Amino acid sequence: MTSRKNHVGRRAFLKTSAAVAGTGLLAASPASAAEPPPPKDSGRRGRRYVVRGGAVMSMDPAVGDFETADVLVEGERIAAVAPRVDAPGADVIDARGRIVMPGFVDTHHHLFETAERAFLANGLLLDDGSGSPSARPNYGEHILQGFARVYRPQDVYVNALFGGLSQLDAGVTTVLDVSQIHHSPEHSDAAVQALIDTGRRAAFGYFEGDGRPGARYPEDARRIRERWFPSDDQLVTLVMGGELHLGRETYTRSWAIARELGVRIAAHSVGSWGMRPVFDEIAAGTAGVRVGPDNLFIHMTGMSDRTWKTFRDAGAQVSLAFPIEMVMRHGTPPILKMQELGMEPSLSSDVETTMAADPFTLMRSAMIMQRMVVNQLVLDQGDLVPPGNWPTPAEGTPELLTVRDVLRYATVNGAAHLGLGARTGTLTPGKQADLVLLDATALNVAPLNSVPGAVVSLMDRTNVETVIVAGRVRKWRGRLLGADLGRLRRELEASRDHLFRAAGVPQDLFAYS
Repeated sequence: MTSRKNHVGRRAFLKTSAAVAGTGLLAASPASAAEPPPPKDSGRRGRRYVVRGGAVMSMDPAVGDFETADVLVEGERIAAVAPRVDAPGADVIDARGRIVMPGFVDTHHHLFETAERAFLANGLLLDDGSGSPSARPNYGEHILQGFARVYRPQDVYVNALFGGLSQLDAGVTTVLDVSQIHHSPEHSDAAVQALIDTGRRAAFGYFEGDGRPGARYPEDARRIRERWFPSDDQLVTLVMGGELHLGRETYTRSWAIARELGVRIAAHSVGSWGMRPVFDEIAAGTAGVRVGPDNLFIHMTGMSDRTWKTFRDAGAQVSLAFPIEMVMRHGTPPILKMQELGMEPSLSSDVETTMAADPFTLMRSAMIMQRMVVNQLVLDQGDLVPPGNWPTPAEGTPELLTVRDVLRYATVNGAAHLGLGARTGTLTPGKQADLVLLDATALNVAPLNSVPGAVVSLMDRTNVETVIVAGRVRKWRGRLLGADLGRLRRELEASRDHLFRAAGVPQDLFAYS
């Protein structure tokens, strides 16, 4: 059962802001009189409702897919998936014309950076000395060494809350928040509180801050675990950030504490950031830590074959952020290497400083990038002169990704990589009811000819009509429930203004792109 303990209240993190004095950002907005209400008390023990008549894509081979089927939800869990479910007395959600599928999972998102959205639309990871608009501003100097240093706890809270609600609105029911903003215990508590208040499933990634006096990374993980995560059976869980580039003394402590607490370890792995040598040491067994199935590595660009094979054999997982890796010069997303080794990634959005964080962007980017590279490999096997212009792929050529593949990456794999595969990721009776209803009657989709094809190749966040997390309806017929988005947006804008001012960055809507 989802724990409701340790909810210390969102106003505590915004008390310094006069704009919200005496008001709540998540006050329920009134429902339109013209629309049917969502099921009453959804997600509570004993409450039942049926999602009836949709095209159901369960993502579970044992359950299957149905052109028309019902999903019965009892309390937090899926009770049945079948062509027809009889549930006398249960409320009904009319899913006719809708695709019903598991909610999406994002295994790497820096939610605290929401106020800097699109600031680095051209930006690279680092200044490459070119003097181009991509070199300055850049991520390392202007985000991590700039804006991040001037965040107050209330900035952490409003950024993570707004970004989390935005993703929930787009159908992302689970996220790993890679929270690199732990300048103090107060910053950490604000970040956790925001994830709880968002009301979706989340893994709180306790990463480093800027190392100022009073920062307590990684030792504060013990306090955070005791205060916020007394049980592993909560909607929000704990993941330790174990960055290897922080130096041996720090990463050996963080990994040891994580394993002491029984939580997973996540770390970036980017060759172009200079991380390859320490990863080579891990592969050689000389780095002072051992890789295991509790490790999630983010990007894995520029890594050696030995490192890849070592991690694969150890059961480690990999999250790929295809759009960001391609745009910000991390290196080519290593999907072909993963295929070669029999591995599959999960998908992540990374930073909204540079790219959208919706699952449709992630799935399409993955499929387009991989197919572009493989298609060219095949064409290069011929000579573009008939009959060699359309060669049969040579033995050993990587298989082209399909829409089913990237859907699996965005749901099943994401849940498994966060250790949540027994709870979510598929529409399986007994699992918690994290699901989305996607409008297949919309102008950009109709007529419906392929369920998986429509989701990946045609849809966007506007098709996300209803979102359910642990049985609780969080978005209903296109409207996010329980959030005063106008007031919350104004608070985010106030946070943005503070961050630009404190970081000494002029605000100019046209200067950075």
